Amino acid sequence: MFKNVEPKVLAFDIEWVPDPESGKAAYGLPGDMPDREVIEFMWEQGGATEEEPMPFLKTVLSKIVSISMVFRESERDGTASRLKLHSIPSIPTSEEDCSERRIIEDFFRILDKHNPQLVGYNSSGSDIPILAQRMIKHGLQGGFFTQRPNRPWEGADFFARGSDWNVDLMRCVSAWGKGTPSLHEISVVSGIPGKMDGVDGKQVAPMWLEGKLDDIVAYNECDALTTYLLWLRMAHSIGHFDSNQYAEEQRLLRDMIKQESESPQRRRHLLSYLSKWESLSGVGADE
Repeated sequence: MFKNVEPKVLAFDIEWVPDPESGKAAYGLPGDMPDREVIEFMWEQGGATEEEPMPFLKTVLSKIVSISMVFRESERDGTASRLKLHSIPSIPTSEEDCSERRIIEDFFRILDKHNPQLVGYNSSGSDIPILAQRMIKHGLQGGFFTQRPNRPWEGADFFARGSDWNVDLMRCVSAWGKGTPSLHEISVVSGIPGKMDGVDGKQVAPMWLEGKLDDIVAYNECDALTTYLLWLRMAHSIGHFDSNQYAEEQRLLRDMIKQESESPQRRRHLLSYLSKWESLSGVGADE
């Protein structure tokens, strides 16, 4: 488990899709080859079958299209003083610079400004590596993300095995193998919403090919909320929050979701998330 809850915590989730530009470079494909054809070729090279037509590709051949996060800032007594749901790009996405370079740069700026403890699910195995690989691809500097202290107690380190600055919730509850629960599985059995409306990560690439970036960001935000709720539950289980504090933390999150859902942006999906959370509260209930 994790030993500490830092004054600033950022629970995050990243969505990525096959990157045609990287595919062309890796396989020597023509520069004018349509993106869809490039991606289909990449899937073929990745071992596509009738049963699995869209196999998982190496992250270095994928590009980040969305990062969603729940940012928590606490008072000196440890209670939350500020909760914020934020996505890069934000909804609606049509008027934003949605390039991967801009998404990574903006995320690094947030890390540089707040120096938060990161919380993810399989973040050590997927989110941190793809950020590092795509940072290198674009020739970016990582700043706070890539700093490495000489000694573990001298500063943040997102790359050290077992570092509490990168709280990988999956590693906290499992080893490798078939016994490892997915985020959806461990969440729903704990009374926390998992995947919404049957959408999972395998549908992100088709949504991107159809130009449905808003839908991807909405899906991403729900996963970030689920990651944060799972972190809260685990923090309560291991004694970082007592029962009263845990109830208050959930209330604050519920209020934040309601407030965000009423914003002018198209974030009505948050109301669906809140409704599902409330409907699941009797499963492993804590309220």
